[in-house]
Amino acid sequence: MLRKFSLFVLIALFTAMIAACGGGQAVTPTVPPAEPAPTEEVAQPAPTEAATAAPAATEAPAATEAPATSESATAALAERAAGISEELAAAFAGEYSGTSVTMTGPFTDQDAVNFNNAISEFEELTGIDIQYEGSKEFETSISIRVDGGNPPDIADFPQPGLLANFVRDGKVIDVGQFVSADWLSQNYNQSWLDMATMESPSGPITAGIWQRVNGKSLVWYPKAQFEAAGYTVPTTWDELLALTDEIAADGDPAWCVGIESGTATGWPATDWMEEIMLRTTSLENYDRWVSGDLLFDSPEVKAAAEKMGEIWFNDEYVYGGRASIVTTGFGDAPLPMFQNPPGCWLHKQGNFITSFFPSTAEAGVDFDFFYLPGIDPAYGEPVLVAGDLMAMFTDRPEVRAVMSYFSSGASLQNWLQSGGAISPHNDSDLSWYANDIERGVGEIILNATSLRFDASDLMPGQVGAGSFWTGMTDFVAGTVDLDTAMREIDAAWPR
Repeated sequence: MLRKFSLFVLIALFTAMIAACGGGQAVTPTVPPAEPAPTEEVAQPAPTEAATAAPAATEAPAATEAPATSESATAALAERAAGISEELAAAFAGEYSGTSVTMTGPFTDQDAVNFNNAISEFEELTGIDIQYEGSKEFETSISIRVDGGNPPDIADFPQPGLLANFVRDGKVIDVGQFVSADWLSQNYNQSWLDMATMESPSGPITAGIWQRVNGKSLVWYPKAQFEAAGYTVPTTWDELLALTDEIAADGDPAWCVGIESGTATGWPATDWMEEIMLRTTSLENYDRWVSGDLLFDSPEVKAAAEKMGEIWFNDEYVYGGRASIVTTGFGDAPLPMFQNPPGCWLHKQGNFITSFFPSTAEAGVDFDFFYLPGIDPAYGEPVLVAGDLMAMFTDRPEVRAVMSYFSSGASLQNWLQSGGAISPHNDSDLSWYANDIERGVGEIILNATSLRFDASDLMPGQVGAGSFWTGMTDFVAGTVDLDTAMREIDAAWPR
């Protein structure tokens, strides 16, 4: 059995989620003040084919303890560092001992401790002092520092859209100048590399290195009662709909849904839209949607909303019916799963949601999760993600070495073992994870056929954290029809 979450792990999971939101501008994360961020939420070993295999659309891995390991991935990395970059090999040879690299980002409190612990062995082996300073006002402070001509050597961006602004201004160093392209293609799903490619004054560049990530494409369910009822985990969208019908025929609503979140009400609906867009249209269309070139009033986007409505607007499928969705808090929505018998059976949300589960609920016993299946086989098994993109503002050999280190799972091994992080690196190892929940999420992310960042966090704030939230809320509430809602969202786009 999965072992029971400790309070520490729950807090670490929640903190991991906060770091992931971003926008075309420095927007507020998709989360209301004083409530855990719905930020997105993940990675593993395997050769390059793992990055093209479909995610495991099954339950979390078998409930076993992660085997203890004394092997240091950082020490082992030294033997193959030359294949990553000349600077990384030189760093392990001690050529930059006594130098320092300044760094800033949103990691604070326990996250900052975990990050510093994760890089401590690299500092010890190379003699490079990585001076990390976290800020809860990172989005504001990084703009002040860069615009004022005093940038850190490296900054951690949970908001790729914010980083893109600096790239357009020519302020960011192209990581592709020194990190081996072969290494990057070997160690990352191509989608991560696509999302790190941004337009600079001189053309597209590799604007950063993905380090810690997380994912959203998860469906939670009350495991013991689910199995006792004879239900089976679905592996396709048709099976998911069949399960929904089966539960309804048994007299229960299948889905727990709530989008109330104070001034951020509506963000869970945007997540569902993003998930369905990835499953019903091309990555190119998804990217055009993010950039504003594909309107909300387009057939592709309206089709995604209609697909969501097939579940949300059927009162036999949703706990409390459609009318309750807008007034049910996102953190309260899954709680009926833990009633006896369950009031609802399925809840789509990122792994941060476990911090809202009852404190007595045991992972792997009282709850588990599965991958939200694909819809159209033409678009594979995509995963909606977020994460930390490390970007470089000054070009020195020791800075290049640190950035190169971040491209390996070795830079996260200690953090994975402590809990609260997920790796996107193919050279990371599933046995490093502290618990089966994070291990299972990491496996889904690593095996995704494609990945894309949360769209609302990449759109301009007026849309992603504005009209997209309110338009979806109005549509779900039934105060406007679909065509009106989509046109109202488009109207807020800055042109």
